[in-house]
Amino acid sequence: MYPAELPCAVCDKPARDRVHRGCRDRMADALRELPQLYRDLAEAMLPARRGDGPAVSGTPGRGLPGGDALDLRSRGGIEGVVGGWARDLCERERWEIPQQQSVEAIVDWSCGLLLANLAVICDEHPAVKELADELQQISGQARRVITGEKPPRRIGVTCSCGRTLRVTLDTVGIRCPGCSAQYGHAEALRLPLAERRAA
Repeated sequence: MYPAELPCAVCDKPARDRVHRGCRDRMADALRELPQLYRDLAEAMLPARRGDGPAVSGTPGRGLPGGDALDLRSRGGIEGVVGGWARDLCERERWEIPQQQSVEAIVDWSCGLLLANLAVICDEHPAVKELADELQQISGQARRVITGEKPPRRIGVTCSCGRTLRVTLDTVGIRCPGCSAQYGHAEALRLPLAERRAA
């Protein structure tokens, strides 16, 4: 006899496991992809030859999109996301945290550790939804910088407490910093549009 279906801890859809296979697979894919995305961002920081890639600020070439790529490759970028979660896991399990020398080494170690323990994280970690959301966000941001794709347009919606939240069509979920209300994808997109203020 199968256990009763409960909402998935990541997407709230009915699932037989705490995190259903689709959400778990997306997290695993992001963890496998992030170390290579980190390396690919180094090339995105190089100036392009005339005519390569999309124009930036009216220039004929791609220019130097180093800002976003540099942010993602620096401490606190990709490293900050996966490194923070890996350190959290080590502290919870009382594992020793290795002293990594480079940002790239931390990204590689963190992604490997999280991937190796993903089943336990999905079954037990109280913040697995936040981990899934952050992995999706940071990998998507890195892919957009590498491919030159424009980021999704953010729209203002109003939380039940009156605070304006910024969401996109691919927002997985959002928490209001004012009242701590948590909205899933569908709920966030159903919130009323925020009124525009006159300039």
